[in-house]
Amino acid sequence: MKKLIIPIMLVAIGVAFYEQTAAEKNVYAGVIAMAVFMFGMMQLSAKTPSKNQQKEKEDAE
Repeated sequence: MKKLIIPIMLVAIGVAFYEQTAAEKNVYAGVIAMAVFMFGMMQLSAKTPSKNQQKEKEDAE
């Protein structure tokens, strides 16, 4: 899944930067590109374990 998300995020970043430099800026394309990028970051960050995971387990007991 990670191998699929990273290229999609790179394309979204490329589209967002291209839209910023274009003569006629398409706001919708920029917003969609940023939404795709944020969704990808959320998916990648969800797999990162919490720094305080051990403390939370001890507090629950």
